[in-house]
Amino acid sequence: MTEPTALYERYKDALRRGHVATQRGRLDEALGAYGEAARVAPDRALPHVGIGQVLIRLGKPNEANAAFGRALERAPDDEAALRGRADTLARLGDRIRAAETLDRLAAVVDAAGRRGEALDLVGGALDLAESRSRRAALQAMVDATDLDPALAATVTDALMRSRARLAGPVGPEPPAPPPPFDPAAAMAAVETAAAARDAGATLEAALSAAGGFRAGGQLHAALDVCYQALATNAADPALHITLAELYIDRGWRAVAADKLVLLSKLIDLTTDGGTRDRLCQVAARVPDDPRLEAICA
Repeated sequence: MTEPTALYERYKDALRRGHVATQRGRLDEALGAYGEAARVAPDRALPHVGIGQVLIRLGKPNEANAAFGRALERAPDDEAALRGRADTLARLGDRIRAAETLDRLAAVVDAAGRRGEALDLVGGALDLAESRSRRAALQAMVDATDLDPALAATVTDALMRSRARLAGPVGPEPPAPPPPFDPAAAMAAVETAAAARDAGATLEAALSAAGGFRAGGQLHAALDVCYQALATNAADPALHITLAELYIDRGWRAVAADKLVLLSKLIDLTTDGGTRDRLCQVAARVPDDPRLEAICA
């Protein structure tokens, strides 16, 4: 067996093990198998799609979004990767980028001759983020379909749903999307504020940077900026809750639980209800710790 053939067989075997483990609910095992497939065939998108789908089931949308991004870097029109990214962005509350991803998916699906599915996808994007351009695109697709009676007959239900959307009230234009996250600028902002010993600016910059790094799957960088902020904000609850979230993302559940338990005592002293609510939201990701169950009961 030649080396390329042997590598391909290893790749197929790792993918098969990943699929089987996923079907049987052995998600950690599935991640390991898909990771092996990605290492054997680094140019293939499918292992990263599998990783993203498993991470969604594990409740890790930030890491799943990064995995789907890696898949799309390798195959920009991969339908499963586009669906996964749209789903994770919607879960993360990024409705504008989720809608843009559905637009891309609709174009791919329509080019494949599946007009009814494409109509529903553009309609779904419109539901996520109303815009004149998206409404116009859906209208143009409906008009083009109506002009072809044979095609319209095959997508009757999708056409009816699209017409109902177009006949409905026009919502407000969504706000302009924020500028893309700039890792270098975010890190520089934290370092500048920390060097000036400005506790408030350091905290604000660190929390903002941590969110950007986390969304991109750069958990090491997110932890680094939080640790920098600890020097001037050692008792800030928001910073410690963010660290707990990052620990859970990394799989350090016991460390995260210990931090949340200690933080709950600080919150008891400050009677900060809003902070306690957020703590309990994070604690729900560690459901098997009786200490946290008692705190958030």
